[in-house]
Amino acid sequence: MTTLSRRQALMAAAALPLGAALPHPAAARADLQGSALPLFHRFRLGGFEVTTLLAGTRTGDKPQETFGLNVPPEEFAAASAAAFLPADRTHNYFTPTLVNTGAELVLFDTGLSAEGLGAALSAAGITPDQIDVVVLTHMHGDHIGGLMAADGTTPAYPNARYVTGSVEHNHWAQAGNEGFDKNVRPLAEKTTFVEGGGTAAPGITALEAFGHSPGHMAWMLESGGQQLAITADTANHYVWSLQYPDWEVRFDADKPAAAATRKQVFGMIAADRIPFIGYHMPFPALGYVEARDAGFRFVPASYQLLLNG
Repeated sequence: MTTLSRRQALMAAAALPLGAALPHPAAARADLQGSALPLFHRFRLGGFEVTTLLAGTRTGDKPQETFGLNVPPEEFAAASAAAFLPADRTHNYFTPTLVNTGAELVLFDTGLSAEGLGAALSAAGITPDQIDVVVLTHMHGDHIGGLMAADGTTPAYPNARYVTGSVEHNHWAQAGNEGFDKNVRPLAEKTTFVEGGGTAAPGITALEAFGHSPGHMAWMLESGGQQLAITADTANHYVWSLQYPDWEVRFDADKPAAAATRKQVFGMIAADRIPFIGYHMPFPALGYVEARDAGFRFVPASYQLLLNG
């Protein structure tokens, strides 16, 4: 029997043809599957359990047709580049929030459709019939679009009661629009109307945040000494709206009032170091804000709230 030394074995391997020295490639290849995001993110806030739900996303062109209407294109492009964003493309998120208070399941807004939100709820282990309360922050289509099931007439949340701001509801009840007339008006008898300071459930308090719509509401959660703000559409983008609160937004009904509200609400959140959920923030839509210059820097949450258990 011939025994090769380690040096002789290495020299023999080096003398083999290249193909013989390499492992054979796998016979199968995995197909590329495209970008993906999780459909829910869950954490504790005191005695509450809070889940953000990705009801949909949308990619679009020409973001300055929506944000920064009152600034020159060069300023918009420079601010975008500084934030590592393209100035000609945008990606939007639609993120309702579910709060389990221990006594009730409270859903904030319903996305563009019942199907979109239903997929996220299912991923989170929740069925629509379990929802006890649906809170509507305002009446824009991407917040009320999921109130009715696919047939267009059956409530998607059959066991729920509804809560919304009286100013907002009164405005659309008089002005009307297709989405409101189809999805919200039929639920009036099951709806409670609140002012700023009103409650949707114990520990869930309304904050007037008018401007984006006539009676747009934000909400404050408080449980076990911890707070979290649900800001809805007070700011619609983490750079082009939150970082620059004076930039005009196409969908703000009263643009000066919306800018003043952004400064007030996020000034409070920054001063008190309260986490917040913004409906159109990058998913999971959860973070903090730091006052900076004339606006606010968005600080995405990492693991802070996961430490609550």
